[in-house]
Amino acid sequence: MNGAEYIAEFLKQREMTKVFLMTGGACAFIIDAISRNPGMEYFCFQHEQASAMAADALWRIDRTMGVTLATSGPGATNLLTGIACSYFDSIPSFHITGQVNTAESAGFLFAKVRQAGFQETDIVSMAKPITKYAVSVKTIEELKAALPKAYAIALEGRPGPVLIDVPMNVQQDYAGDTIEFTEPVIGPVSDTALLHTKSQIEAFFSTAQRPVILFGAGLGLAGVGDEVSQWIESSGIPFVSSWNGQTYFSHDLHTYCGNIGVYGNRGANYILQNSDALLVLGSRLDNRQRSGNSKTFAPKARVLVIDIDAHELKKYGQNQYETIEFNLKDIPAVLHQVSAPEVSNEWAEFVARMKATYFRKNVSTFAEKNQTLSPYQVIEKCAQLIAEDAIVIGDTGACVCWLFQAFHRTYQTLFTAGGMSPMGYALPASIGAALHQSERRVVSINGDGGMQVNLQELQTVAHYNLDIKIMIMNNHGYGIIKQFQDSYCNSRYEATGKGYSAPDFEKIAAAYQLPYIKITKLDDLRAVYFDAIGPMIIEVDLHPNTLIEPKLEMGKAIHEQFPYVSPEEFKWSTPYL
Repeated sequence: MNGAEYIAEFLKQREMTKVFLMTGGACAFIIDAISRNPGMEYFCFQHEQASAMAADALWRIDRTMGVTLATSGPGATNLLTGIACSYFDSIPSFHITGQVNTAESAGFLFAKVRQAGFQETDIVSMAKPITKYAVSVKTIEELKAALPKAYAIALEGRPGPVLIDVPMNVQQDYAGDTIEFTEPVIGPVSDTALLHTKSQIEAFFSTAQRPVILFGAGLGLAGVGDEVSQWIESSGIPFVSSWNGQTYFSHDLHTYCGNIGVYGNRGANYILQNSDALLVLGSRLDNRQRSGNSKTFAPKARVLVIDIDAHELKKYGQNQYETIEFNLKDIPAVLHQVSAPEVSNEWAEFVARMKATYFRKNVSTFAEKNQTLSPYQVIEKCAQLIAEDAIVIGDTGACVCWLFQAFHRTYQTLFTAGGMSPMGYALPASIGAALHQSERRVVSINGDGGMQVNLQELQTVAHYNLDIKIMIMNNHGYGIIKQFQDSYCNSRYEATGKGYSAPDFEKIAAAYQLPYIKITKLDDLRAVYFDAIGPMIIEVDLHPNTLIEPKLEMGKAIHEQFPYVSPEEFKWSTPYL
C-alpha cells in the first residue's frame, strides 16, 4: 500500500466506510484509493462546508464517526464551519486534508513567506482551536502513527473532531503491506469514584424539597440517555432538558416537563426557577439556557453540575455551583444506587399545574391576531404525520426555535448544531443522514435565509435522489433578527427586510428537477407528502413578522419571557421566588 491506500484501509477497518468530499488536486490520490477499496464509498458534495456538516450528522444518528476529505487551501478552509459544529457539540468526526508536496512547502524552504506551493495553507494552525487534535504529517511513519492516535483522541473523554493534513508525497510513499488496528482501551471507572459520586448526589438531594433534573446532551453522547431517563421516570423527580438533550428520550415520559432557556417552554422555565435543588447532567449551561445574566438562573436552588469536561466546570467559579468531574457513561451505575428524594405533594402539584398549563400548549398569538398560518401548528402537524423512526434536523434562527418549541418527540431522531448554530446546516446534515441511513425518512427544517447558504446542495440531493423532505419555513426575511430589531432598533429592518431578498423557491425546485409544494394553510400539509419516496421541497408561506413565542428579552430571567403574562398569572407561576 501507498499512503493513500493505507488511509482508505484504515478507515474501512474502523467502519468509517462513507467519505464525504469535494475533489481537488491535493486529495485526488486518496479519492482514487477509496474508489479501489472494496467496501469503501465516497459521496460528492458541491461545497466542503456542506460535507463537514453532513459528517457531523452521523454520530448524532447512530454513533458512527463521519469522515470528510478535502483538498489543500480553499478546500481545507471551507471545512472549518462544519468542524466547529462538531467541536462545540462534542461530536467526534474525522477530517483529512491533502497538502502540497513537502518539498514545495514554505516550512521546507525555511522561508518566512506566506505561501510557497500552489494553494498551500496552514490548515492545522487554523483548525487547532476547534479540534481535539490537528496535525500535519511529514513522513509515512508519522501518518501511520497519527491515524490511530487521532481516532482514539476523537473518542476519549469529551468527544470531538480531529484533522490530519497529508502532503501529496506522503500519499504516494510506500506504507507496507498490512495494517493492524488495536481498539482504544478505556479502563473501568474505579469503585472509589462511583461511591464518591453517589454520596455527593445523595448529600445534594438530602435537604431538597423541590428537586429538578436538567437532562443534557452529554447523556445521549455517552450512550446512556434511555437508561437515565427511565431512572428519572421511576424516581418521580421532574426533569427538563436542553435542546440538544431532547433527542435522547421520549417526550411522553410523565416526569418530563419541557425544554428550558431563552426560547424554552414557559412551564419548564417556571419549574426550574422555582426549584431548590437542580441536578445538571451533561449540559454546559450556555447563555441560551441561563440567559445573559447567569445570576438569575435557578436563583433559589443549590445547583450540582456533573460533566466530563473539567474546563466547563471551572467556568462556574469557586462558589456558584457544586461540581463533579465524571464520565456520564458510568452515571447509570451511580444512579441505580442513589436513594432518590421523595417529591412532596405540594411540589408535585405545582409541577402538574405548570405542565397542564404550558406543556404542549404552543400558541402563536401573532397568528391568532392576524389570522395567519402558525408555524407551531405546522411543526405539530409535521410531528404527527412523519414516521416514528424519522430523522428531523433543524437549521437556525426562527425555524429552529419553532421546531424545538413545538416538536413532540416519540422515537424520532431530532437535532441541530446547537453550539455553532450556523445558517445552512440543516440541508447538508440531512444529506449526510439520508446517505447514511437511506431506509429512514429525513425531514430538513430550514428558513428562507438559511436555505440560501448551502442552496447548491440541492444538486447533491437530486444527483443521489435522496429521500429528504426539505421544508422551508419562509417568513421572507431573517425573522429572529427582525424580532430583535423590533425590541431594540425601533423596527428598523436593516439587512433583514431592507437589503434582503429570497428567490422563487418553486423555480429553484424546477431548476434542480425536484418536486415542490407550497403550504399556505394548515390543511395543505398532508401525509401523502411525507409518505412519498424521494426528495421534495415543501415551502411554508408565513407572515413576514411571525414571532417566536415565548422569547426572552435582554436583561430578563428565564421566567420572564415575552409575550409577558398578566401579574396574576406571573404570581401564580412563581410562588417560591
